[in-house]
Amino acid sequence: MRRVRESIVKLAGGQTLDTRTRIVAAAADVMRERGLSRATTKLIARTAGVSEGTLYNYFEGKEEIFLAVLGEQLPEFIALIRGFPDRAGKAQVRDHLLELAQAALAFYNQSIPMGASLFSETELLERHRAMLAQRGAGPHRANQAVAEYFRREQDLCRVTNRVAPSAPADMLLGACYQRAYWTQLMGEAPEPEDEVFVQQTVDAVLLLLDHKE
Repeated sequence: MRRVRESIVKLAGGQTLDTRTRIVAAAADVMRERGLSRATTKLIARTAGVSEGTLYNYFEGKEEIFLAVLGEQLPEFIALIRGFPDRAGKAQVRDHLLELAQAALAFYNQSIPMGASLFSETELLERHRAMLAQRGAGPHRANQAVAEYFRREQDLCRVTNRVAPSAPADMLLGACYQRAYWTQLMGEAPEPEDEVFVQQTVDAVLLLLDHKE
């Protein structure tokens, strides 16, 4: 775990991190290296340089830490999603979708390897599902937020209203997720390059929306 500890120091820029941030940063490294199922709270605490009891002062368990990692340690996607509907009517639709697709692809590329082991442990998966239900959270919230953005753009007549707003949302995020899955499984990104993929995918969604800029 020496490499993990060094990465936390580097993340801090030479400054001391507060305890909660140290725990989340340590968890991110452990989960990248071992996956969620093997990332025990004991190992996370040891990597962060705190006691396991201290860890539980901040989090109920590793499922809650995992959500913190997704929101705080990975590329900014969750924050972008939360405010995405409010972008309707502002700037260019294509620019918004390009930013969204780039953020989604980066987020999925890091989160898929971490969370894949959820499905290998029934009890862990059930606990994770229960926590998401309790918080009203889950991956579907991203699709809902993007669908709401498209609905608002339809109301403003910036895109066609002849398609359900959920369709372009599912197409865009689904394409990014599938590419990230393929990349992580095969160890390399498929053709074309990510930048070209993002542009082509956004253009396809805009074609569905009968949108020209």
